[in-house]
Amino acid sequence: MTSRRRFVGTALGTMALAIVASRASGARQGARPGTQRRHILVLDVIETMLDVNALEPHFARAFGDAQVLKEWFANVLLYSNVATVAGPYADFGMVAGAVLDMTAAAHGKTLSADDRGRILQGTLTLPPHPDVKEGLQRLKAAGFRLVTLTNSAPATVAQQLRNAGLTDFFERAFSVDAVKKFKPSADAYQYVARELGVMPGDLRVIAAHAWDVVGAMRAGCAAAFVSRPGHALFPLGPKPDIVAADLRAVADRIITAEPR
Repeated sequence: MTSRRRFVGTALGTMALAIVASRASGARQGARPGTQRRHILVLDVIETMLDVNALEPHFARAFGDAQVLKEWFANVLLYSNVATVAGPYADFGMVAGAVLDMTAAAHGKTLSADDRGRILQGTLTLPPHPDVKEGLQRLKAAGFRLVTLTNSAPATVAQQLRNAGLTDFFERAFSVDAVKKFKPSADAYQYVARELGVMPGDLRVIAAHAWDVVGAMRAGCAAAFVSRPGHALFPLGPKPDIVAADLRAVADRIITAEPR
């Protein structure tokens, strides 16, 4: 009886491993024969694909200086990480609004409800950079599976992608809201891998932020850096194998580097 139980247990364990392997393989292939690629591509949204500089006129109106936009957005990223490290968690929209009020106070201003609303609502209608749609089309045509991972809440990213005309490129849109930790926490990237039924090493994160690249690579993912103007890699971080000036060039490098 003991031998029989051991046999059954071993057989069930082998079957379970086979099912997991089959699911992971199917996820990587995306259920389309002949299109298997080495990595599933995970794209960041704001700045990597959407142009936050479209908010400059709103900052010029509210602050008298369009460049305050850069100060605000840098602090949004900073304080989202403060929320991850020190707590408590608040979604990205709440952090953005709180930092906007903090930025106004630092500049000795009180924002009108209209100015505040224009800036925060404007984040929902950011246009894509000119290279984005063509880059995504190239990757899609080459057989890559595409998803997004963003710090924004699910409803927000859905609106952003829809308003930018990018929704149809992606099979899923992931938000850090599911793990209540902002990128570059390893939990965010590992969550995407679990949801897709693959290992982190099966993902390649594409981002225009050095901190996103560092976080992805430390979590076990591959990465590609979109070196948009004003963006550079962190010298003390791991170096991705693909670096290019825009998403078209990144797409071409990935297609060349990753055989079917």
